[in-house]
Amino acid sequence: MAWIILLIGSLCEVGWLVGMKYTEGFTRLWPTVIMIFFMMASMGCLGLAMKSIPAGTAYAVWTGGSIAAVAIVGVIVFDEPATPLRIASFALIVAGLVGLRLSGVE
Repeated sequence: MAWIILLIGSLCEVGWLVGMKYTEGFTRLWPTVIMIFFMMASMGCLGLAMKSIPAGTAYAVWTGGSIAAVAIVGVIVFDEPATPLRIASFALIVAGLVGLRLSGVE
């Protein structure tokens, strides 16, 4: 269950990172409110997951998953370049996350 909570937290982190782009420097109220909601949910999920997942593993998965997801959202939503090297780099991050999950630590 902790891994599912951690995944939800990582997705919420994607929500606040993408939402930050829409705040336009925190000058738009509702995008800022939504961003803060996702930020709090993300941190809350990380805290809950760390009850049973070691802190280093939980933090690496939380940040790594959101880094890869935000980069993919950037390519799809914000028309950022999808070069073969960037895609391979995203895949390496995901491979590292899978490796941490399969390491048997929980």
